[in-house]
Amino acid sequence: MALITSDRARFPNDPWQLVETVHLPGNAGTLETLFSLGNGHLGIRGAHWAAADAGLPGSFINGFHETWDIKHAENAYGFARTGQRILYIPDANNFTVIVDGEALSLEESTVADYRRSVDFATGVYQCRITWLCRSGATVTTTERRAVGYQSRGALGISLELAADRDISADVTSSVINRQDQPVDDHSAHDPRRAGRHAGRVLLPLRLDGGDGSLRLSWQTAESKQRIGLAVDHWTSAGVQPFDTQVHEDDSSVRYVLAVGADEPFVLEKSVSYAVGQASEDLADDAEAALKPLAEIFAESAAHYRAYWTTSDIVLAGQTELQQAVRWNLFQLAQATACADVAGIPAKGVSGSGYDGHYFWDQEVYLMPYLTYTSPGNARQVLEFRHEMLPEAKIRAQELSVDGALFPWRTINGLEASAYYAAGTAQFHIAAAIAFAANRYIWASGDEEFQATLGSELLIETARMWVSLGFFGKDGLFHIHGVTGPDEYTAVVNDNLYTNVMARFNLRAAAALDHPEIDDAERQLWEQAANRMQLPYDEDLQVHSQDNDFMTLEPWDWTTPRSKYPLLLHFHPLVIYRHQVLKQADTVLAMFLQWQDFTAEEKRRAFDFYDPITTGDSTLSACVQGIMAAEVGYGQAALDHFTHALFIDLDDTHGNTIDGVHIASTGGVWSSLVSGFAGLRDQGVLPYFDPRLPAEWAGLSFHLKIQGRLLGLELEQGAISLTVREGAPLVVDVRGERLTVDGDTVRVQLAPVAAPEPTIFPSGLPTASIPIVRAAV
Repeated sequence: MALITSDRARFPNDPWQLVETVHLPGNAGTLETLFSLGNGHLGIRGAHWAAADAGLPGSFINGFHETWDIKHAENAYGFARTGQRILYIPDANNFTVIVDGEALSLEESTVADYRRSVDFATGVYQCRITWLCRSGATVTTTERRAVGYQSRGALGISLELAADRDISADVTSSVINRQDQPVDDHSAHDPRRAGRHAGRVLLPLRLDGGDGSLRLSWQTAESKQRIGLAVDHWTSAGVQPFDTQVHEDDSSVRYVLAVGADEPFVLEKSVSYAVGQASEDLADDAEAALKPLAEIFAESAAHYRAYWTTSDIVLAGQTELQQAVRWNLFQLAQATACADVAGIPAKGVSGSGYDGHYFWDQEVYLMPYLTYTSPGNARQVLEFRHEMLPEAKIRAQELSVDGALFPWRTINGLEASAYYAAGTAQFHIAAAIAFAANRYIWASGDEEFQATLGSELLIETARMWVSLGFFGKDGLFHIHGVTGPDEYTAVVNDNLYTNVMARFNLRAAAALDHPEIDDAERQLWEQAANRMQLPYDEDLQVHSQDNDFMTLEPWDWTTPRSKYPLLLHFHPLVIYRHQVLKQADTVLAMFLQWQDFTAEEKRRAFDFYDPITTGDSTLSACVQGIMAAEVGYGQAALDHFTHALFIDLDDTHGNTIDGVHIASTGGVWSSLVSGFAGLRDQGVLPYFDPRLPAEWAGLSFHLKIQGRLLGLELEQGAISLTVREGAPLVVDVRGERLTVDGDTVRVQLAPVAAPEPTIFPSGLPTASIPIVRAAV
């Protein structure tokens, strides 16, 4: 059931905020995700200080993790050995408030008015609650939170307590180590969820406090990472702490005071985190980075003021969708802005889902957004991958291939996927990294990166591909024993997506002018690329997902909705022997390598694969929508886009509690820019083929491309382009070359006729059959 869209009285539609006006039991964990704050380094879930029914409250730092030895029931050479899991860091987002002897609680106290929001324009969380206390007093509490940006380890929280009469107040501010607290572990039932460690994880190193200040530090038991925490408090009217308690899992500063009717009590809490593996006490580093509360809030406001100037996407006349679009863009900023040279976890820093691992998601789904809105951050992600090259080369040797083999899921550079069929076998991550590097080079013009780190990434991944595959008796180049993006079809021969992306990788590397590439190696790469096997079914005239996909038994589409996602209800071997997709695979290949396929090939592939794609993966709807737009299915494109847009806001996959699906938010950006605006890149020129939905009046956004800031405005029947910063830019709009400068260029667009869908033989589903699009 939809969450946000089903109850607009509780969650009113505001284009610049997510707002909740009534607190109800249930969905606490999901709302903690939706109201979370983060900057790519530090994340704070949107938990209530006054709620007992919390879901998964806590805070995270990107890359701060614990390790353990993976125990395989049946071992084999080359299996992943080291598990990695993001940790709940000691959480400073905690208060208790007692008024006239009554502990204020959303479950037990009487609430007269309630409103909380997260403001996309400033990055500020605010929660204001009016309480009718048992003593007869009416009390209003207002909490505000923000994270820093120049000071990326900073968190600022203020709590104001106001009353209509004199009251006695007892307010405690706490830091709680949630990592070692007992919790229900549901991870065994859902592999998407994070597990918990047995035994103690964070070992205290320093526990100091006094006069409203806390200086604390810990070390992880196995990975030996350290975290330091400094907390300072400030109060209105100079109220002094009544008591300061310091313990390894719960440290607190308590204030006991009288609050007058005209004198609200304000408690400001400035927090700073520092992490690393240094031998020194990181609490001192955290203390040195402490910022006044006002400065933290100012940093946040300044960051978003600059961010929205070039990163906003405006949907003319679409008030219902505009809020959701901005929420998704806000999440992208929160997941990436201050990650620096680190990966982007699948959940950003909003939750512990997927154990905080980095996947191919960041290269295929996040890097387009970063490349065209924040090229510097895009380069940092690629630098992060490049730092993993030593481990990737060792991993390649373990799997008997040359070059570099990057881990499918990781934090520290080692493979952490214990199920190889849906993990290590996804060799296509190598091409994703090469593709992201090539796109960044093309879009940014960063020649220094191309000559150094970019070339090395392309060369080492090309070497992996040419040694992984082989020339068969038919003279074609084959790649066997791999899994493509569709994890419902595993360990196959000649997965089309893998082969298409490997072909790109080989050609991109062969085109480099680099002294490390000799003529023989270049020729080998070119031959492998030119003779790459691309499975094709002559009878259906459709590219086959792999060599055997068209021989599989069709899935039983009468399977009830309660049995989705299939991976939670059927053994993998059941799924693998059927013709059913978890997510777009061949269709994704045709989007990313758009120049390699004809319009007819794309349309027939979409007609065949879209009806048999369950959408059990949140990575799928955005890609299906982009390709639906390209082939001319306007309503299908809008339907898929809308599904992607509300994946988290409506919790359609049932696991938003574990954090935002950051790749899907990146897919929303691509849906608008590559789907409806029709951007295609890495060709000779930036290419646009707009497909604006019939219901929309317009769409506008900016792209940072080749040193320019390009503004685009779509309306029905026209596109306007303007270079707002930088030199003129030559672009291609539906085959027409245009030179765009500071003067707006407007191009009339002919309407696109919707084609007739392909009707495939009996026994195969058609687009008219209702397919489950989300896991409920």
